[in-house]
Amino acid sequence: MLIKQEEIKMKIKKITEQIRRDFWAIYKCEHCGHEEKGSGYDDANFHSNVIPTMICKECGKTSGEDYRPLTTKYPEHVVI
Repeated sequence: MLIKQEEIKMKIKKITEQIRRDFWAIYKCEHCGHEEKGSGYDDANFHSNVIPTMICKECGKTSGEDYRPLTTKYPEHVVI
């Protein structure tokens, strides 16, 4: 089954603050448009595994299989 781009669900709309690898962001559901504030951790695991499994509090859906994670602000091997 093909998943259309508009079916991708939760994503980071905007990172509002970042201290080292901890960040706070506005997440947006690509299905229903619901926005919520939340925290995160700027590493490959969070972007690739945590965000795609976030459940929208409004519609209850998660990201599609073609979710494309953001890259980290700092390379993985860099200690901040």
